[in-house]
Amino acid sequence: MGSTSRPRTTTAAKKPKKKDLPAGIVKEFRSLFDEAKKTTDDQGRRVTGAKWGVYAFYDYDGEPIYVGQTKESLATRLNRHLTNQRTDAVAMRILDVFEVAELEVWPLWELQDTPSKRDDADAFTAAQTLLDKHEYSAYLQAIKDSKFGAILNEKIPPPSKPMELPQSFRFPLVSNETREERGHPDVRIARRAETISRLAAVAHERGEVSAGLRRVLVIQAVRLAYKAAERFNVAEGEPAPDPSSISVEGLIGSVLYPTDDEGSGD
Repeated sequence: MGSTSRPRTTTAAKKPKKKDLPAGIVKEFRSLFDEAKKTTDDQGRRVTGAKWGVYAFYDYDGEPIYVGQTKESLATRLNRHLTNQRTDAVAMRILDVFEVAELEVWPLWELQDTPSKRDDADAFTAAQTLLDKHEYSAYLQAIKDSKFGAILNEKIPPPSKPMELPQSFRFPLVSNETREERGHPDVRIARRAETISRLAAVAHERGEVSAGLRRVLVIQAVRLAYKAAERFNVAEGEPAPDPSSISVEGLIGSVLYPTDDEGSGD
């Protein structure tokens, strides 16, 4: 029996490049992130090229939401959070990349040439201690700047005496157009509700999770409740509610010290 298939009459479509596949809004985010990574300081050093450093993320309200540290280079660590999304904070649904609108970094150039732990354990330990102190100071600053007095870190950095932070660099990761669209309260309320649902599912499915993760679940719920109340008041022609009407400390206690099952920050 002869074949009934028809010969190809059209040219096969050219396989697109991976970088062309993401949605426009994702391309924009990555483009602005790439621009941030190209920024240099007054000595011509790429600020995200620092091997050791501290970083913070902010949402569409300029509210600090997460602080972290790295000793594998700021660019590498930030890529894992924002591009590859391969960090515990993202995988566990603690940090929602959708909410990240701004980035701030503190490069620690004085630690750039720190030897490996294998080569000089004492020097490495001293550098790690200094890195922890910088992260905790950035964490305290974020707590101070937060209208809720709390951010979304599952692991609170090791407490230490606050210190003066070095020069920081802050970058937008969304355009004005995207900020207007994705920053709309209804969009963010829906997204936060989804994030809480996913985070609660992680706690449910894993069963045994850290106290820090359960603390984040409470803080996310506070953030959702406030945004929903804020939207309600706008609809009623009333001013925004007082953030202090919800006391995070009253709900879960101090957020300045790690719980027994917490280590250093992610």
